[in-house]
Amino acid sequence: MRKETETMHRVNRIFRHPLWQGAMAQIEEAEKDRIYCRHDLTHLLDTARLAYIENLEKNLGLSKELIYAAALLHDIGRGLEYAQGIPHDEAGRGLAGTILRDTGFCDAECKDILQAVSSHRSKGCQSERGLAGLLYRSDKGSRNCFYCKHEDTCKWSEEKKNKEIKG
Repeated sequence: MRKETETMHRVNRIFRHPLWQGAMAQIEEAEKDRIYCRHDLTHLLDTARLAYIENLEKNLGLSKELIYAAALLHDIGRGLEYAQGIPHDEAGRGLAGTILRDTGFCDAECKDILQAVSSHRSKGCQSERGLAGLLYRSDKGSRNCFYCKHEDTCKWSEEKKNKEIKG
């Protein structure tokens, strides 16, 4: 069995990739005055960690590397959404595809991750047991609305807001 550090080498390549770093810088600049949840590395890692915990608890059998890759890439299109009006799930698919190929993911892995990135906003996948459903639930679950001082003016519907800590 490979050591855990060895199994995450492609994930580490993702955040070192110039396209990922450029996209994250664009998002950071666009969100510098944002008072609501940001789409920064903290959010991406919170999403990954929640997804990995659910994966273990429900014995879904998904690899840690695929989960973290999908989480690191799911909001990568936000900068293009802010700048050009392209929905970030669509914009993110193109950026993520390039990054995944450059960082050593095979075609089957790319397909699964890109499907998850493309559908992470689709409520229709929320009950799926695969990577797309896992990413959807973890992305939404990563938001601490119950502790946000701006929750009362947030545009999220009340049904979407996380009003309690869930385990």
